[in-house]
Amino acid sequence: MADDFRVGPVLPAEDIARAKAFYIEKLGLTVAFENEGGILLNAPGNTQLFIYPFGKPTAQNTVAAFQVGDVEAAVGKLRGKGVTFEEYDLPGLKTVNGIVDIDGMKGAFFKDSEGNILSLTQM
Repeated sequence: MADDFRVGPVLPAEDIARAKAFYIEKLGLTVAFENEGGILLNAPGNTQLFIYPFGKPTAQNTVAAFQVGDVEAAVGKLRGKGVTFEEYDLPGLKTVNGIVDIDGMKGAFFKDSEGNILSLTQM
């Protein structure tokens, strides 16, 4: 069955126009399809992300991860576009300048325009 499908995040948006602008302007995604039910966005690596009008997101966890080759470079690029990165100091997860390094796996966390928590990961 795994050969028959791809997996992609489906995220709620309180303001679909604002969310669309965030994903296009900040993350550089492109629109694949759009109608009143939501927007399918093309992401790197032949992946897609769907956002739909729903209301304020309620998840308190990471809902989508973007794999990158260099977290520091990606964080710098997104900061240049106005993206703010979260700082955490939790057992097993402490960020320094927005980046966590756990045994060589690096990550950074940020929120989209709607409050969905996203991450960058480098393995």
